[in-house]
Amino acid sequence: MQTVETLNEGLKRAYTLTITAGEIDGRVDAEVKRVAPQIRMPGFRPGKVPANLVRKMHGEAIAQEALNTSIQEGIQKLIAEKQLRPAMQPSVELTEGYAPGKDAEVKVELEVLPQVPAPKIDGLKLERLVVPVADERVDEQVAQLASGQKQWEDAEGRAAETGDMVVMDFVGKVDGTPFDGGTGEDMSVEIGTGRLIPGFEDQLVGVKAGDEKQIEVTFPEDYGVDTLSGKQATFDLTIKSVKTAGETVIDDDFAKSLGLEGLDQLKGLLRGQLENETGQLTRTHMKRKLLDQLAEGHDFEVPPSMVEAEFAQIWQQLEHEAGHEADPEAAMKELESERGDYRKIAERRVRLGLLLSEIGQANGVEVSQAEMQRLIAQAAQQYRPEDRERFVQYIQQEPMAAAQLRAPLYEDKVVDFLFDKAEVTDREVTREELEAAIEAEDGQVPHVHGPDCDHDHDHDHKPVKKKAAAKKAKADDVTEAEAEEAPAPKKKAAAKKAAETTAEEAPATEEAPKKKAAPKKKAEAAEGDAPAEAEAPKKKAPAKKKAAE
Repeated sequence: MQTVETLNEGLKRAYTLTITAGEIDGRVDAEVKRVAPQIRMPGFRPGKVPANLVRKMHGEAIAQEALNTSIQEGIQKLIAEKQLRPAMQPSVELTEGYAPGKDAEVKVELEVLPQVPAPKIDGLKLERLVVPVADERVDEQVAQLASGQKQWEDAEGRAAETGDMVVMDFVGKVDGTPFDGGTGEDMSVEIGTGRLIPGFEDQLVGVKAGDEKQIEVTFPEDYGVDTLSGKQATFDLTIKSVKTAGETVIDDDFAKSLGLEGLDQLKGLLRGQLENETGQLTRTHMKRKLLDQLAEGHDFEVPPSMVEAEFAQIWQQLEHEAGHEADPEAAMKELESERGDYRKIAERRVRLGLLLSEIGQANGVEVSQAEMQRLIAQAAQQYRPEDRERFVQYIQQEPMAAAQLRAPLYEDKVVDFLFDKAEVTDREVTREELEAAIEAEDGQVPHVHGPDCDHDHDHDHKPVKKKAAAKKAKADDVTEAEAEEAPAPKKKAAAKKAAETTAEEAPATEEAPKKKAAPKKKAEAAEGDAPAEAEAPKKKAPAKKKAAE
């Protein structure tokens, strides 16, 4: 095989590989000899089919496979000899005019990872904002838990009031016709919780057991069912019973009813949960400050193809979000005006990913096999029981999927290593101050008020800037693709992602195992003999909610 370098500019490389006809024919002869004993043909004893007949019957497929194998091995040899570190999959193309019996000329184009300068990790200084958990906050959590363990008693003929529970049957109708999901029996609703669509619970005040009542409501414009969004509806109600909440005494007996030893143990568990919540906020703040310091202290060229891939991922997410805005067209117009800003964010993420990977590899940070098995087991729980084994097989067969699954833990380990190296000073703050510090960086992250919101709604919330929040969050993201030492080339059909990271900062990864690269154009015929790609099983579908909820 002959190799000629045709481009060496910045991080871009291009080569022409010439694979001689003799090399390909040699592979064909070896393969014919290998498979001939396995061929069955009428008129010949098993294993006695002449090689020339094998070549006549299967020669074309064997020749294509030999060509593919030669190209794949040639690329791996090129990468090894030139000590290349591909940033993305190499582009491989068999030139026009190739025919069996002729030399094969292959064009290979790729971008290589930059030589990352020795990371400056000495002298890092971080402030850790610590939130002590007050006894009053624990008591509030205990009271909130007790409120969810109410003992309900019949109201004995009394009309329902706010705070009471109403048990009812209902039939929902739009334009006089019942709609799917709008019928239910023995549904319990606590008046005042805001669980149902606006206006529904308010009209339950005053009902008594045995009443039949029709109420009118309007579904919100953003309701999840398109056929009901913004529609006026009626609900025919049959009130089965009205119940009032008995007083829950918070004592050892209450804790024991939850399966605990006593009230002290309950408070200890709740305190631990609160400490974990604030600890995650503290870590988020520290990590952002750490990434800011790394970004400010390191500036080196990054592969344009990686930046483009990262930008495409960011842009796809932004387009999805814009499509759900009140005015999608205006949202997209605003996005287009800031396209350059998001491209810079993509470049920052790529650079940070490469930097974290360099730090991790230089300092022996790794994810153990036992840790990887735990990750797989946890991720498999997202799928239906019958699909979990398929998911495990998918991860085992797809190195890139395994790298994506490993990525969050690997990045956490690198970050923890840097936290240990840094000079950290603690400062005690309230939870509100910690959240304010994070929101100040986010450009004020909006708080979404929903049925599960755990604080009062009667205080003012000033408008917040989503745009700044989104930019800050994306600037602090680090994706798994950026930190791969040698990314695996994509196959003809891209494998589906097996798991999506949900951490605030998507992670850098360790080196991903290499796959063989398949050439384009005429060499594609041989790909038909390759085994089908593994496909990730579908996750469990969320259960449908009742229309009234």
